[in-house]
Amino acid sequence: MVTETQQMSKDYYKVLGVGRNASQDEIKKAYRDLARRYHPDLNPDDKTAKQKFQEVQSAYDVLSDQQKREMYDRYGSSFETMGGGAGPGGPWAGGGPGGGFSFEDIDFSQFFGERFGAGGGGGGAGGFEDIFGQFSQAGRGRKARSGGRRRGADLRHDITVPFATAIQGGEVQLSVARPNGQTETLSVKIPAGIEDGKKIRLRGQGEPAPRGGPGGDLLLTVHVAPHPCFRRHGKHLHVTLPVTLAEAALGAKVDVPTPKGTVTLKVPPCTSGGAKLRVKAHGVPAKDGPGDLIAEVQIVMPKELDDESRAAFERLAKRGTEEARAKLQW
Repeated sequence: MVTETQQMSKDYYKVLGVGRNASQDEIKKAYRDLARRYHPDLNPDDKTAKQKFQEVQSAYDVLSDQQKREMYDRYGSSFETMGGGAGPGGPWAGGGPGGGFSFEDIDFSQFFGERFGAGGGGGGAGGFEDIFGQFSQAGRGRKARSGGRRRGADLRHDITVPFATAIQGGEVQLSVARPNGQTETLSVKIPAGIEDGKKIRLRGQGEPAPRGGPGGDLLLTVHVAPHPCFRRHGKHLHVTLPVTLAEAALGAKVDVPTPKGTVTLKVPPCTSGGAKLRVKAHGVPAKDGPGDLIAEVQIVMPKELDDESRAAFERLAKRGTEEARAKLQW
């Protein structure tokens, strides 16, 4: 019985499924389609996939080279022994399209120079390069496979960090369930000033790879828990600063907590509610310099007034209140 592989190896045109008058574009397209179909990494359960892939590769090596193709059309696969093809040291050193051939020897740059050989990195979505996304591009596109091993799958996880940790940086603990049923605890470094929704990549902490390949990555999406007092706007921190009526009227020095420690803030006399007081460089750390802390004054009234305080307010009321709303209009 003649197997599919044996039948394919008889005729390079049949291997690629094209006619003898096929153009180079048709040959390249056929090669790409078959490379997808028979790529060993995409067919781990097919023991014949690697051999079929090698035969497709050998056929393309010949038919994509005009000189080799002419010799092949004239003499068939025996052209290699007639001085026109590969001898010792040639493309098939060892004799014949398969002798001495190794899957790791495939040079994708000779077929896709614009993607693999020119430093382009293969960026187009959905193209042929996506199939070989795990290939390393070191060596100008050569040795695209790394030991024939696939990389493990990436894992994605969400973590919530305290507001203070997001501003000042620090570490949080993360538990990851592994395929063996065990739970692993990881320490995750949180950079100072990280924003809500940013991602952190932990290399090699994803799913293990089959056949001992490199592990995937763990991609963490960071969420920042709200703070009961402080709010973030860009690289500035905002806080509501409660002051008493006396402090607002007479002026005072009040202590305010900040990421850099407690600072003493001066409240000027006759400060109205809603006034903003700025403390420079006590906001969110940033590459271009830290932001500021902005304290918005909130006047806190006493829960009740004694007779003396009430009399004082009544004297103030006689001075009139119209000027307080002089600018209020529709």
